[in-house]
Amino acid sequence: MFYTQFFLKIEYIFIGVVFIALSVLGVNFYNSYAFKHNPLPKSYIQEIEKKEQEILGNMQKNIGVSYEFPLVITDKISGRLYGLTSYENGVITIYLNKKVMQESMKYILSDVIAHEYAHALLFEQHRYTNHEDGHSLLWKKTCKLLGGKDCKRYVNQEEIIMSKMPFH
Repeated sequence: MFYTQFFLKIEYIFIGVVFIALSVLGVNFYNSYAFKHNPLPKSYIQEIEKKEQEILGNMQKNIGVSYEFPLVITDKISGRLYGLTSYENGVITIYLNKKVMQESMKYILSDVIAHEYAHALLFEQHRYTNHEDGHSLLWKKTCKLLGGKDCKRYVNQEEIIMSKMPFH
């Protein structure tokens, strides 16, 4: 009798844990789906615009020029690329990947926008080189002058994941 009640309680606990886990998965799936299939939240747009103004202020203060470039948020960038700067037919455009924003908005604000603005500025000033895929010492210095926190060539996925942990 004791064992029957004990296993019955364990069974109820197991069913409860499974129900909670499925509920959490369902909510996360819905939030992810809603983010991907709706316009970018206004709070994200405001944060990006604020960061862009900060970068433009740093550009004026530290470099002595001010160039504003179109900044397009798109879900057409494949893979885990956070952003890219395009220079086609004399037009410079900065693209940010919407697909990674929900999970990495803090990183995009602290690093990616300044990273891409550094590329755009060097394009504009005709100081861009293909040396190291455009990530030369001049690019790194420019990125830091614009306010980039960690001006690296590529995203360190482990660093982003660890920054989200409560114990970092």
